[in-house]
Amino acid sequence: MMASKTPHQNVTFDLPTKDAGQDGDRTGHGYLALPPSGKGPGVIVIQEWWGLVDHIRDVCDRLADLGFVALAPDLYGGWIAHDGDEALEMMQNLPAEEGARQLAGAVDWLLARDEVTSQTVGAIGFCMGGGFVLALAAQQGDRVSAAVPFYGVGQGVPGDFSGVTAAVQGHYAEQDDSFPVEDARRQEQQIREESGADVEYFYYDAPHAFHNDENPQGNYRPEAAALAWDRAVSFLKEKVR
Repeated sequence: MMASKTPHQNVTFDLPTKDAGQDGDRTGHGYLALPPSGKGPGVIVIQEWWGLVDHIRDVCDRLADLGFVALAPDLYGGWIAHDGDEALEMMQNLPAEEGARQLAGAVDWLLARDEVTSQTVGAIGFCMGGGFVLALAAQQGDRVSAAVPFYGVGQGVPGDFSGVTAAVQGHYAEQDDSFPVEDARRQEQQIREESGADVEYFYYDAPHAFHNDENPQGNYRPEAAALAWDRAVSFLKEKVR
């Protein structure tokens, strides 16, 4: 699943200030991949609970190879989990509002870049990042035109989807103990009812994290991953303008 080589760099960006009296970093960090042309529509790529690992960088590179300007914010500030217990602890220690603040800064920064040709951004995320994709769409309104959660879980999943104006294409696993398919179907209907957005979820005969070819639990399923990826890329190309 390796993409051809694209220009990439580690970047920093300003973060929105917290409420008065609250401390917090003012600078976000991330991985940016540019297309061969140097310009293209913008996409935010949101990490799994492992951190900003090679798999997420590879997703950015693959999107860049297809013409997108792809930015993956580092929500853990450089920390990487080495096993599921660490990953769970790190995910739970990331407040939903802090993740949302970092992602808002990433959207601001990306839309201000000369390399970005779109007036909106798309967002694609996996596991914890899939939950934050939905939160970002609810928070940013019409600044996000396409939201693509892959088996989204975690504290980032919003309780209210009324702010979502983006088209939503979800990719969920039928063998997922982290987020059972019945819950995914209820979520699909909830987003549709609360937001009125264009919503379509796809369900795969696969386990959680089926798209991650580096998943340490061996959950990668190449056929499901390829089908979901093709659908997601076509969707982003259509919606992000």
